[in-house]
Amino acid sequence: MSDYTFLKPFTFKNQPITLKNRIVIPPMTTRLSFEDGTVTQDEIEYYQKRAGGVGLFITGTANVNPLGKGFEGELSVADDRFIPGLSRLATAMKTGGSKAVLQIFSAGRMSNSKILRGQQPVSASAVAAPRSGYETPRALTTEEIKATIHDFGQAVRRAIEAGFDGVELHGANTYLIQQFYSPHSNRRTDEWGGTRDKRMRFPLAVVHEAEKVIAETADRPFLLGYRISPEELEQPGITLDDTLALIDALKATKIDYLHVSQSDVWRTSLRDPDNPAIINDVIRDHVAGALPIIVVGGIKTPEEAEKAAAAFDLVAIGHEMIREPHWVQKILAHDEKAIRYQIAPEDLDELGIAPTFLDFIESISGGAKGVPLTTATNDEH
Repeated sequence: MSDYTFLKPFTFKNQPITLKNRIVIPPMTTRLSFEDGTVTQDEIEYYQKRAGGVGLFITGTANVNPLGKGFEGELSVADDRFIPGLSRLATAMKTGGSKAVLQIFSAGRMSNSKILRGQQPVSASAVAAPRSGYETPRALTTEEIKATIHDFGQAVRRAIEAGFDGVELHGANTYLIQQFYSPHSNRRTDEWGGTRDKRMRFPLAVVHEAEKVIAETADRPFLLGYRISPEELEQPGITLDDTLALIDALKATKIDYLHVSQSDVWRTSLRDPDNPAIINDVIRDHVAGALPIIVVGGIKTPEEAEKAAAAFDLVAIGHEMIREPHWVQKILAHDEKAIRYQIAPEDLDELGIAPTFLDFIESISGGAKGVPLTTATNDEH
């Protein structure tokens, strides 16, 4: 069957950019960059193998400054010297007509002094992440906050110069942008914290800086996306009402899409287990068509993708695209039975999965041999 809804083209409301289909490869950590964040040939080949089938391809996250680094093997867009490698990456991702988006972020407190080569992690406030192994960060000064906003803007400029079709601001998965909005990580009492509106100020300032740079620099249509995590489990933490308030503010900006980061497209509330409402449905109804929505989490088969495409604008397929780089192509060729849902060690070279990436997969999956990729790798990064 090749008449699936998800195979139909999609045109963004605010940009004359058309995707050849509604399938997205979401940002997924590969840990294939050099220590300093430079793109490697292994990385180019990994992305190249997965290009051409999907409509939209988003990179694993790239840090906007040295203190934004969250893990080893992470992309960087923190300096102009990274542009040539990023340009090669963008070209590889656009092979066959896929659109390429660079996700940008700062890890904030989701890092450590070892990764930062002796530097203390930073955040909105000096509050450690409530997870094992994370250090207490230092609070960014007002001057550093403004410099970080500028760094996001310069990252957007570099993405434009490198030839990407857009950027995605990573405001999810408890990284720095989300840390400023969260009442758990932001305990400030100045203009950057306190009330919900003040906690929202940093995320919106980053969006507006990106808008400004795109308006001044882009010589072609260029997408601006924003990724959110709808809830936090921490107390106090971001609630769904908080997220809907942020969405209202984002609807007044020039962002082109909203990417909802969850491990299950059909997830209900984590904070309110008695509420049967599907989070993505609530967000879609609240957005009310103002922005297209990308949903992600647990989609593997064409039938699952079609169900999601019937309810939402764009459908991201993460883990399955690691296993099956030609997922879309096999559907178009009426060869769905050939889609690979598990991988074996002898498949690794063919799939472009380098040892660093394999080690990461195995650490997340509890060291499972045979690399089934049935547990979380990174719809979460």
